[in-house]
Amino acid sequence: FDWPLFWTFLRPQLLALSAAVVLALGAALLNVRIPVLLGQLVNVVAHCARGHITGYLQEVRRPALRLLAVYCLQGLLTFGYIALLARVGEQVAGSMRKALFISLLRQDVAFFDANRTGQLVNRLTADIQEFKSSFKLAISQTRCWEMSGPCAPSPWRTGRQGKGVVGTGGGRGPGGHQPPFPACRLYCAEVDRAGWLNERLGLGIAAFQGLSNLALNGIVLGTIFVGGSLMAGDELSPGDLMSFLVASQTVQRSGQGLARCLSRHPGVVRGLSAGARVFELLTLEPSVALRGGASIPSYSLLGHICFHHVSFSYPTRPAYPVLRDFSLTLPPCKTVAIVGPSGGGKSTVAALLERFYEPTQGTITLDGHDISSLDPSWLRGQVIGFISQEPVLFGTTIMENIRFGKPGASDAEVYAAAQLANADSFIRSFPDGYNTVVGERGTALSGGQKQRIAIARALLKDPAILILDEATSALDAQSEKVVQEALDRAVSGRTVLLIAHRLSTIRGADLIVVLAQGRVAE
Repeated sequence: FDWPLFWTFLRPQLLALSAAVVLALGAALLNVRIPVLLGQLVNVVAHCARGHITGYLQEVRRPALRLLAVYCLQGLLTFGYIALLARVGEQVAGSMRKALFISLLRQDVAFFDANRTGQLVNRLTADIQEFKSSFKLAISQTRCWEMSGPCAPSPWRTGRQGKGVVGTGGGRGPGGHQPPFPACRLYCAEVDRAGWLNERLGLGIAAFQGLSNLALNGIVLGTIFVGGSLMAGDELSPGDLMSFLVASQTVQRSGQGLARCLSRHPGVVRGLSAGARVFELLTLEPSVALRGGASIPSYSLLGHICFHHVSFSYPTRPAYPVLRDFSLTLPPCKTVAIVGPSGGGKSTVAALLERFYEPTQGTITLDGHDISSLDPSWLRGQVIGFISQEPVLFGTTIMENIRFGKPGASDAEVYAAAQLANADSFIRSFPDGYNTVVGERGTALSGGQKQRIAIARALLKDPAILILDEATSALDAQSEKVVQEALDRAVSGRTVLLIAHRLSTIRGADLIVVLAQGRVAE
């Protein structure tokens, strides 16, 4: 378990956490004081009952109000420490979730090849939730120790007092805690919203706990008031007996709480293990850094790409090379098509160009610069536009889906990109136009419509290089024709890497390369 890393999340909430501990300690100390005040009240009630004093209410008013004030203060302290603890837990868990999400987005593609998606999602959700629950449990159960120590001697002291009374023949009887990407901002906003809802839930739980404590204690106070006239005895004062009984009950509750704390020890261990798994990902560094490196000024960027004797095998399958001594040149503003059988390495060429992976051997250059020295975020965000077979759309508006390619783009730029992608007409045919929500993964749109929105998104940043990976292979003939018209306009003046199977797709290419078994066959 990485305690120093955990401290970085806990430190901003240290003041609230300290306040919660202080309030919990105050509530525990009041629990110790209550038996004594109860004893004093019972003594007054018994005295009035035995002596048949007419001013009963006047006599019991002061000790009763004092006890009622302690009950109310205890309820407020209980509400305060539970509410603060809920806030600290949600803030720490929210910070961990956001940091873990950003850490996952920083990882290279090889990391996701080696890890199951379900396992990563589990760390984002279940592991952090279990760690949060264990953290709150560990803090709240400190009251077991706070209460048990001061309370343990109470029965012994009251027992001695009772024994002394019996020995003297007393005549009294028994009584009773920026995201760099738009996705990060969206996720962080959802985490903050969920945290706010959970904090409100915590306030409700705190209010319920505080009021229930007040109600239960009020029952005791009411019982003493109503039954005061019935108390009598010859051997022990009602106050001493009540102090003994309530103190014994307090120790019993504390012992039960301590036993629950010990019985939940495996849960605390599971929480620490869950936290350790989360921190393992938080401290993981990607093999290809997301940011850092040089960039080429836009006025001198040509888009001349060269693969020099590149060999590559995926990190999850190092013994099986996908590319072997692969060399290829993409001239500026030309379209180069790569064809070949499935599994031949076509998509791998595109992945290497975007620096999702680093070549095992050889180099890839852009305008003479080794791309390993270039900033990946600049390369992917400004230089390369990528259009795949199955475009990824988000469950938001068409405007936001297109703007995802360039978050700071104006509405006019979005409209221009949509027109270039042959998408403006069908978008405006919707009742809400560009504000139409497309549904999760674009379920409200046809395949051709989704593809044209993806093209508009890629064109919005005006990339110098365009990668088309089977961009029309999943479309019917009519949709393919419309999308192909958009692509024909999109490739103008750009260096294009075209990966395809269909002859109709590669017909306009300036150079066609046949890739087989990781090598250029033709």
